[in-house]
Amino acid sequence: MNLIAGLLQQFPVMIVDGAMATELERRGCDLRDPLWSAKILYEVPELIRQVHLDYFRAGADIAITASYQATVAGFKRRGLNHEQSLELLRRSVQLALEARDAFWREPINRVGRLRPLVAASVGPYGAALADGSEYRGNYGLSEAELMDFHRLRMATLLEAGPDLLACETLPCLLEAQVLTHLLSEFPEASAWISFSARDGARICQGETLAECASWLDRYPQIVAVGVNCTAPRYLPALIEAARAATRKPIVVYPNSGETYQAHSHCWEGTATCAEFTAEAERWYASGARLIGGCCRTTPDYVAALARWARHLHSAPS
Repeated sequence: MNLIAGLLQQFPVMIVDGAMATELERRGCDLRDPLWSAKILYEVPELIRQVHLDYFRAGADIAITASYQATVAGFKRRGLNHEQSLELLRRSVQLALEARDAFWREPINRVGRLRPLVAASVGPYGAALADGSEYRGNYGLSEAELMDFHRLRMATLLEAGPDLLACETLPCLLEAQVLTHLLSEFPEASAWISFSARDGARICQGETLAECASWLDRYPQIVAVGVNCTAPRYLPALIEAARAATRKPIVVYPNSGETYQAHSHCWEGTATCAEFTAEAERWYASGARLIGGCCRTTPDYVAALARWARHLHSAPS
């Protein structure tokens, strides 16, 4: 039995943390940069550690590292050499591990809690292009080319000792297949695969989530399947589609409910922790078992989710 499956036998739901990039922006960082949140790994790494710690204190059971848009090629374009670039990838994991260990050293934090996990983020090829391709797919690359892009980053992140990988915001099945095949080169490792979706049935490139979940179902190193960085309104249908196609746990961490306007580079609409948590109850009822937030969610969102989840933990079965 894998780690996630074992923990879900003890806890009915696990809480994933919230946004990293938009939370860094909320704390004053300027991320208008091709490296996005990854540039904070060398500018203000202690702030990333603090964000992780704040999410753990809010109730997160799983932290996702700040490596989503971190690549050797991207760091080299900034003037860093090869080893410095690899060290920043390792640092992304180390910062989350340090925050987790600091949190867990305080006995009061262990009451009713599982020891939090660290999931190293493996963002899609499109994220490295910094042009929104992770929401379109159709890269025009072969499987071999995608493997060459992902292999070194995956190996380096795993060297740093995360509990698992979070292969996230994938727009296409091909990239999920590539990452799954690469994972077989690291037989002790495990990962979840989460896609970005454009509606209640299809991921961004156009394949159905059901098709993707069905393909992934046969691979034991994939410990959960789901969606992230997606509008919350699409989740109930997506969860039900995935559940019908796989026996694996379903992971969901959508955006807050606000809408990003590319032309103005700003978020529009409103969203509240209470509304998000009410929606999360629907996602749980539909079958999601790992639940968190993506863009524009904050430690307050995670705290609201955690209060709801702890109530589930204590409810009689």
